[in-house]
Amino acid sequence: MTPKVVISASLWGTAVFTVSAVAATAFPDALAIPSLVIDLVLFLLGCLAFMRALLIAAGRSRRDEIDLPGLFFLSRSAPGAVRLRLLGAFAVQVVVAITTAAIRPYTALAFGVLVPTYGLGLCGLWAAKAGRFPPRAQ
Repeated sequence: MTPKVVISASLWGTAVFTVSAVAATAFPDALAIPSLVIDLVLFLLGCLAFMRALLIAAGRSRRDEIDLPGLFFLSRSAPGAVRLRLLGAFAVQVVVAITTAAIRPYTALAFGVLVPTYGLGLCGLWAAKAGRFPPRAQ
């Protein structure tokens, strides 16, 4: 997955999650289960992205000084436009997840709080692949 594809996946995943969560909030009887499936798929993809990011970063750590803020929050490791897109998508996921779960507590919409794992995992994946880190001191 190229860095450009990671950004697109983050934006598309956020859009799908937002539409499904808002629709399920409005029509919980009909759309709670499809929304739950989307939430769990995005959570699983986020976990996979996290693992992949950590493996790639471990390989890069032999030559680069990789830190967690740079890896997952793109601090000093990504251009502003990339940070805006990836962290913006992550922020939207957090707000949508908390808001929809608060509106319909004790329903399948509560699983939406797992979705920001997707956004954060893709931030890490982008940084692990294309992030700029200082060279490791020998």
